[in-house]
Amino acid sequence: MTYQTVRQPKLADVITERLEAMILEGSLKPGQRLPPERELAERFGVSRPSLREAIQKLATRGLLTSRQGGGTFITRDLNSGYSDPLLDMLTRHQEFHLDLLEFRDAMEGISAYYAALRSTPADKEMLLKRFGELESCFAGRNPELEAKADAAFHLAIAEAAHNVLLLHTIRGIFHLLEKSIVENLTHLFEKPQSRPLLMKQHRALFDAILEGRAEDARARAHEHLVFVEEELLEMERAETRAQRALRRAQALPEIQL
Repeated sequence: MTYQTVRQPKLADVITERLEAMILEGSLKPGQRLPPERELAERFGVSRPSLREAIQKLATRGLLTSRQGGGTFITRDLNSGYSDPLLDMLTRHQEFHLDLLEFRDAMEGISAYYAALRSTPADKEMLLKRFGELESCFAGRNPELEAKADAAFHLAIAEAAHNVLLLHTIRGIFHLLEKSIVENLTHLFEKPQSRPLLMKQHRALFDAILEGRAEDARARAHEHLVFVEEELLEMERAETRAQRALRRAQALPEIQL
């Protein structure tokens, strides 16, 4: 009987795979600086030459970038799932905002479901922090700051879901998500009763995730986004009616024959 030699994986390849896994799972984020080489080598329990080789491989793959005298960073535009020209077009055309809400309904419902099932104590601590920031911004009545906190809260839910495809899909549209929420909140500021309802929905979603109620978390995410969509549609219809009435008022008088 012939036995094949079992090859041990090269240490640099093991480090490369570990760092890639950390990027995929969100432990290392785009734009984040890696710890100093000595600290990272000690953390992995490897030699610095093996670590350097792994870092070089990741840099060749476009996952890491180095700055002269400034360290090594996770590539900042790693999650650019959509090109800037496409982002600009989507933000300029109002009719596509409802498409984004429908997309969010699908993605964030699944994220909320898995976050309720899988969130760790560290995830829950981050969710608590993001929700606290959202509450503070809500009290400040600044649509732009509130939108950033809103988007960060939903991104924290995606991170807590521990599904790398969900996470990177939502991260890929994060810039678009922020802009969309700014516009949504700006419109909803015109209806004072809407914003307290939004915060109540965020609280219900937050509580369902922390308490591990997966189906309820998915339902609360859906309820929240359907509410936003319906409010925006109603405001669009009201604006259309107002414009129609204005045109009638400005119409030329009929000519009497």
